[in-house]
Amino acid sequence: MSILDRYIVRAILGAVLLVMAVFLVLGALAVFIDQQDDIGVGHYTALAAFWNTLLNLPQLAYELLPITALIGALLGLGSLARGSELTVVRATGISIARLASFALLAGLLLVLFETLLGEFLAPPLQQAAREQKAFSKLSNATFGFGSAWVRDGDLILNVAGQSSERQFGSMQVFELSPQHRLLALGHADRAVAGAKGKWLLSDYTESRFDGDTVSTSPPTQRVLESNVTAGFLGLAVEDPKQLTSRALWRLIRYCRANGLDARDYLFAFWSRIARTVAVMFAVLLAIPFVLGSLRSAGVGARMTMGLLLGIGFFLLQRLIESGTVVFNLNPVVLAWLPTALLAAVTFGLLARAR
Repeated sequence: MSILDRYIVRAILGAVLLVMAVFLVLGALAVFIDQQDDIGVGHYTALAAFWNTLLNLPQLAYELLPITALIGALLGLGSLARGSELTVVRATGISIARLASFALLAGLLLVLFETLLGEFLAPPLQQAAREQKAFSKLSNATFGFGSAWVRDGDLILNVAGQSSERQFGSMQVFELSPQHRLLALGHADRAVAGAKGKWLLSDYTESRFDGDTVSTSPPTQRVLESNVTAGFLGLAVEDPKQLTSRALWRLIRYCRANGLDARDYLFAFWSRIARTVAVMFAVLLAIPFVLGSLRSAGVGARMTMGLLLGIGFFLLQRLIESGTVVFNLNPVVLAWLPTALLAAVTFGLLARAR
């Protein structure tokens, strides 16, 4: 890597980190203010709320990186263009393609940073933040999102939350015949995972169907044998947007193996990958702007342009996410659509840049 390479990459990354720091401060302030109503509930204190805010910062950085990469690249390259440094660089014979390779290198480094955040740092820290807040407020709290449906052979299980690593909230057990007829319906107020695929169901009541008759058992305990593990159910009750790519792929494979609908997990999986790839194109998009209309513009104009483009990309992602669920559209194609549009615009403007 030449001195010029390092200089331009450092200018882009420095501006991106500065923008990220500003956005994180504003985001942390919003998260902390949002928790004021929870302070004083149970053992949840202002210090716990501050710690919870800090634990959520990596997830916030992960979600904001495509926008901050675009704004930072506009500011970093824009400062070089306004100081005529890019003009000097172009005068030495450096082509736009070579300049784009410098920006692409910075984009690749940001992609690695995004991957580190999204796959290794943000999910466990955000999980820890939810657990810390839930257990501080209530001694018997549930920190899973909603409920999850899973199938294990002739059993269909529905769990409604997770209270610890091996303990879950209410569980419904649907037992089917080989002909897919409902044989029994059970409900437990609590489910605890044991060893060797066994679950201890507390306060378990069951209605068993036999022809035209229904027999109901009083509340008792039941040991349920199932191939569904506590770790898998812990993933299933999570919001797909909060899971890592590895966890999402495990859920996709399980749903396909059991004939279940995996659209939400497919969209979340490919959307994570597409959003990470979009960081590179966000950095490249700054080049045609700083060589054209924003060459002599001030910081405010470049910041405004970056915000408009970044917010537009964010809103398009959310709109497509809703369309995937509501209109039963192809989740893989739609997950890549915002990034594909961003790439098309980027390459189109780069081809016209002078």
